[in-house]
Amino acid sequence: MPPWLSVTVLVVLGAALLVGMGRGWRRLSRGASPVPAPPAVPAEEALGDARTEPLDATYVSTTRAGDWLDRVGAHGLGVRSAATVQVFDQGVVVRRRGAPDVFVPRAALRAAGTSGGMAGKVVGGEGLVVLTWAPSPDDDPRGLDTGLRLRHRQEADALLAATQTLIGTTPAAGGSKESS
Repeated sequence: MPPWLSVTVLVVLGAALLVGMGRGWRRLSRGASPVPAPPAVPAEEALGDARTEPLDATYVSTTRAGDWLDRVGAHGLGVRSAATVQVFDQGVVVRRRGAPDVFVPRAALRAAGTSGGMAGKVVGGEGLVVLTWAPSPDDDPRGLDTGLRLRHRQEADALLAATQTLIGTTPAAGGSKESS
């Protein structure tokens, strides 16, 4: 086969792959349309006192609660990105780079725990912090799981402890699978 034909075949296959991936992502976004947009991040003074310092993390994704492979594509919630996460009196703020920020209000939090993986990232042990929350009270009773991979394990423990105080639970030593 002449070299120009090989290159042409590879370019066509690459283009077909990109088109297929784009269609899949759009379908994922449309399929999650019943998920309401998360609330906007309030002004700093409305957040109350900070319960943690800003912690460097990777925002992994948001899935339907209890189904770690059912990624939510709507409202940019399925986009993996570098982030900083901070807990305030009024909720958890995830400031993302290259994607919309996520605010989980205190009243929306249902549980905080750890997991070994979710759509977009699988790690050894219980390396992800998972926040379970409901964007609005009229939603699917399962809610959503938002996964964060903290840069340092002790920061993950601090995030869990601060988040669990917002929902009225006491963290177990060394983190826990889930608390509600």
